[in-house]
Amino acid sequence: MRPNKEPCLSLHSTLRRSLRTLRFSAAIPLAAACALALTGCSDDDKQVVDDPTVSLLPKQLVVGHRGAPAWRPEHTIASYTKAIADGADIIEPDVVSTKDGYLVARHENDITGTTNVSTVTKYADRKTTKTVDGVQITGWFTEDFTLAELKELRARERIPQVRPDNTQYNDQFEIPTLTEIIALAEQKSAETGRTIYIFPETKHPTYFQSIGLPLEDRLINELKAHDFTATKTKVFIQSFELANLKYIRSKIGTSQPNWVLVQLLDDAAKQPYDFVAAGDKRTYGDLTTAESLKDIATYADSIGPYKMHLISVDGSGNLMPASDVVRNAHLNKMLVIPWTFRPENTFLPASLKSTGTDNTRNPEGSVTEIQSYLKAGIDGFFTDDPAIGRQAVDTFQR
Repeated sequence: MRPNKEPCLSLHSTLRRSLRTLRFSAAIPLAAACALALTGCSDDDKQVVDDPTVSLLPKQLVVGHRGAPAWRPEHTIASYTKAIADGADIIEPDVVSTKDGYLVARHENDITGTTNVSTVTKYADRKTTKTVDGVQITGWFTEDFTLAELKELRARERIPQVRPDNTQYNDQFEIPTLTEIIALAEQKSAETGRTIYIFPETKHPTYFQSIGLPLEDRLINELKAHDFTATKTKVFIQSFELANLKYIRSKIGTSQPNWVLVQLLDDAAKQPYDFVAAGDKRTYGDLTTAESLKDIATYADSIGPYKMHLISVDGSGNLMPASDVVRNAHLNKMLVIPWTFRPENTFLPASLKSTGTDNTRNPEGSVTEIQSYLKAGIDGFFTDDPAIGRQAVDTFQR
């Protein structure tokens, strides 16, 4: 059972409570408020989904994955700003901790490949070898720098071999704090007239707990400290681990109806690291069964699966029929927001690749791929190119 669970209200009273608390933008109007509000109800009280293979939302959400990294180096204010300009409903920062406990946006705590740290002579002695989630890594790590020190560094393109044009922006942008990203979303909400949502991910939570810099309470406190994220926008909190999401649910109960907890699901053969640490042999594939999804729904409001859990490809690179994951998640009133759709040939299935190199941008192929998943009933999706994601949603016909 979900900690501090409230008695389920009627549909109309639940909606009234949600609408008093939230200022829903056009991206999630009344029907979506209904779907999200019902996640707090028991199985017996939930209304039956008319068609669980259709999205619970009237219009699917476009998530700017790390901003718009197809156009700007990821996890920079420039990347998030580009994502919003290109039509993203949500911007997604991965959060890690600094030495002095600030939350900053980086895909990994290892910043060797995403900043210029290796060129800064005075930080040469910070290079070290660590084991993170069972993997030995040599480099520079956020937890060895204060925020002031990290602010001296500049971001770089993470995959220059695929996105060489982005290297023109190398060494131009700071590492942003979560506070700065919240401020950007609030500012752009006011400027555009549409509420921009935020989708933070706690990166390596078991690792950060092990070094005395746990992320969970810092994230909760940061989100509550700003009226925008505390009450005005929708906040999706995601993790590839289970224990820390359950902890966050135990801390907030139902006190934050505008916060959505999202259980991320990696490749089927992989394991959540908190499972590895606890000796639990289950894999992410095991977590996609109907029974496991029912369990996830006791603490989470949504799943964020690797896209292959929903639609796989055959040996020739053709998209296969959809699995039952969307259906089973919807039956438990959970949203389904898969990751990640990227516009370059190298990331597309063989049947959708265009002529050219692996680096060639292929908007048509990306739209086709995304719309195949929209037909499967997903409620949103992560994309490195929100402009393409927006086009896919706005031109979609079921």
